[in-house]
Amino acid sequence: MQALKCNELHRRFRFVADSTEPFLFFFYHSFSSSTKAKTQTPKTDSSFTDYLINNFKFSKTQALSISTRLPRGKSNEKPQSLLLFLQNLGFSETHIRSAVRLCPQILFSDIDKTLKPKIEFFQDLGLVGSELGMFISKNSPILTVSLERKLVPCVEILKKVLCRNQTNQDLIRVLSRCTAVVRVNPESRLLGNIAFLKSCGIVGTQLSMLLTRQPWIFITQESKLRDLVSRVLDMGFSVNSRMLVHGLYTVSCMSNETFMRKLELFRSSGFSSDECMEMFRNQPGLLRASEEKLKLGIEFFMNTVKMEKSALVRFPVSFMYDLEARVIPRYMVLEILKSKRLLKREPSFIHTLNISEEKFLAKFMAKFRDHAEELLVAYKGHLLDYSSVDES
Repeated sequence: MQALKCNELHRRFRFVADSTEPFLFFFYHSFSSSTKAKTQTPKTDSSFTDYLINNFKFSKTQALSISTRLPRGKSNEKPQSLLLFLQNLGFSETHIRSAVRLCPQILFSDIDKTLKPKIEFFQDLGLVGSELGMFISKNSPILTVSLERKLVPCVEILKKVLCRNQTNQDLIRVLSRCTAVVRVNPESRLLGNIAFLKSCGIVGTQLSMLLTRQPWIFITQESKLRDLVSRVLDMGFSVNSRMLVHGLYTVSCMSNETFMRKLELFRSSGFSSDECMEMFRNQPGLLRASEEKLKLGIEFFMNTVKMEKSALVRFPVSFMYDLEARVIPRYMVLEILKSKRLLKREPSFIHTLNISEEKFLAKFMAKFRDHAEELLVAYKGHLLDYSSVDES
């Protein structure tokens, strides 16, 4: 009985194996073919590649790269029309190649229906000649954005934020820095973020400043923008404060790791965490300075000048002055004047840093003509016209 069962199982197994063999053969070869297809190098249109090399002056490598990103078998008629169109606008060969390399799709755009209206739109904004060529060469994907649904409404919104600028210079600066501001849904993204920033008290020229410097903030997800503002508020800034926008700008310029690393430079030099944050709130631009600049400033003020920490906490702007062009020359001049006892009253070094160049020259150099040569050497050879300096 057991033998019969074994024979029956063996027979059934053979039947299943025999019947599935064609299927397995088909599956294996189909899988093998698809795998080979995926690993094969994308085919290129050799005639189109040659056209790009001969007419647009692309290198062979560049032409092959562009060809693989476009459908095969298309006519060269539209690319030739594009070439002539851009040349007639005054675009250089470099501008044209850069524009096509960034966005090969424009090679087959309809000149009259798609490209001309958009080019005219940018010309109306003040981009003409070589400036237009430079702009398009770096931002050619903008030519694929819908004129009616996105370009026009987004630009109108941006213009309202930048209302103080009548020549569109700030607008062009914004578009050059971040063309994505005109590639979003204007209703859901731009207007929503603008409304939120205004609710925080960032309005008027402050809103305009933020847009020109950090346009990406206006198109980020609103949840991310809210988190960014919350982070700044947690640092001690307050809503409706004139310093909030500056704190937001600084924090948005760098990663949290970089921000904390710069704070650590001050903490490791003896400043407390509270003092670090007080300096940042008083002068948010402080942490936009490079780490190297901050290191050199801390070293000079604390070890060479031997200034009190409390003075630096009150006037953190001192770290932002140019060390070689302003801080060290003025320090050297004061040291000479003090060593020769030429000053009736010794001024605070921070005061001498904060005054204008004209006032410094008049007060600490022009009055001491007998020591002019030595002071000039100390001032690192700056050419001074004493006749034009008020000696009073």
